[in-house]
Amino acid sequence: MQRPKVNAALDRNEPRLIWSSPGHIASRDLFYGPGGAQHAPSGTFKFLEEITSGASPKFDVEDELGMRWRVKPGPEARPETAATRLLWAVGYFADEDYFVPELRVKGLKKTTLARGQMYVIRDGVIAGVRVERHGKDRKKVGNWDWRKNPFAGTRELNGLRVMMALLNNSDIKPINNAIYAVNGQYHYAVSDLGATFGRPGTALSQSKDDLFDYRKARFIAKTTPEDVHFVLIGRPAPVDVLFWPLYLKQRQRENIVQNIPREHARWLGGLLSQLSTKQLHDCFRAAGYMPEEAEGYTVALKQRIAQLNRL
Repeated sequence: MQRPKVNAALDRNEPRLIWSSPGHIASRDLFYGPGGAQHAPSGTFKFLEEITSGASPKFDVEDELGMRWRVKPGPEARPETAATRLLWAVGYFADEDYFVPELRVKGLKKTTLARGQMYVIRDGVIAGVRVERHGKDRKKVGNWDWRKNPFAGTRELNGLRVMMALLNNSDIKPINNAIYAVNGQYHYAVSDLGATFGRPGTALSQSKDDLFDYRKARFIAKTTPEDVHFVLIGRPAPVDVLFWPLYLKQRQRENIVQNIPREHARWLGGLLSQLSTKQLHDCFRAAGYMPEEAEGYTVALKQRIAQLNRL
């Protein structure tokens, strides 16, 4: 599969958006997320093909109505489902992701997949997956770069940078940012959010989907009268010393969450503070977390939101 180019050539006349007003945030349904209950997956699916690109196992299926879905099993399924809901809640574009404890797929066996066989619990059933709806009215046309895009300096882009720190997204790179053509507009989104809700760090030292690490991790590195510096990679772990050049290269990504104007960080905090405890809890409940896990993440998020509003 050929990957689309970063900053692909786009129609100059089509508007470009990275954020859209969410309206009444307190009424948003974070259990079903951007796709709503009407797009929630149901029934039995048909296996189409395995996706060999990327670090995580993935494959495509088709539902009984002919809609295509991308299935991702493994440790990124739960955090990615939760993360999409939080981004969408405050106005950012996000994939229509759902978590399914057991997905029934015709034609799927352990031998069908080159990766992810351990999640196939029996022929035709795979456990603990994120399914992403590929609607026909939304087409991926390229990728975008954090440093080269049409939104430099805007509070909307800076708010998205803060969201990456809020989620502890350790895998922010251009290939994980998508440009979608939707109804005559280009929507800029973060399309891979699996490496979230754990310990920030490099590929060697990070964790994801780990409540203990998420609660323990620092959120704000330092503040100045004008700016805020958030944590994304953080201090090197002992294992990073063995691969120091790699650590230094990945540390450059930390710049993406640094030098953010305080007023822009407060703006995002104001949006997030409109979410109720129930909405935050629903976000994790929908992603397959146990009640005590959902409660733990909810408390941790509220503490981070409070830090933003104290800036």
